[in-house]
Amino acid sequence: MHTCSTTIFAVLLLILSSTSWSADAAKGQEAYNTGDYQTARTEWQSLAEQGHAESQFGMGLLFANGFGVPLDDDQALKWYRLAADQGHAQALCNLAVMHANGWGVPQSDEEAFKWYSLAAEHGAVEAQSSLGMMYSAGFGAPQDNVQAHKWFTIASEMGDDNAAFKRDDLAARMSAEEISEADRLAIDWIKSYQDLQANH
Repeated sequence: MHTCSTTIFAVLLLILSSTSWSADAAKGQEAYNTGDYQTARTEWQSLAEQGHAESQFGMGLLFANGFGVPLDDDQALKWYRLAADQGHAQALCNLAVMHANGWGVPQSDEEAFKWYSLAAEHGAVEAQSSLGMMYSAGFGAPQDNVQAHKWFTIASEMGDDNAAFKRDDLAARMSAEEISEADRLAIDWIKSYQDLQANH
């Protein structure tokens, strides 16, 4: 599967516009959740072409996985990029996955890091945990335990059950000063993110 997480998409509530797009997008979501991919495509296609980010993301999922359509990385990339241009966190994350694995694009840890960074800033938990791994191992980015610890902490606070274990394992190789700095950065990020969400 060419996704950061298809299950996340299936269980997340859609944040839909108050226009007439809402009903059709919700029909597409319901069809997707029940495996009726043809109906999902029918409901999402025109909305996606009109610029509806959730529907663009849905179209990306269909093509990335060959759900109801032939698997087509070029089409998946097209739709993910359109949704990503609107700040869709999961689309940003899925672009990172495609670059990390070389699906439809040349494999590039640096490009994956770029997209994971954007996705993480937009609240994609998988991307936050992936950034922690990339900083910890030093692939796609300079090795940086403070940044790795920060992102593992954020991912843990945002609901990734495994991130705390990764953070604690990393902390065993860090100084008290480094851990303190990482904690400060994580707290600052979480507060900033919560404030941003409260204002939307």
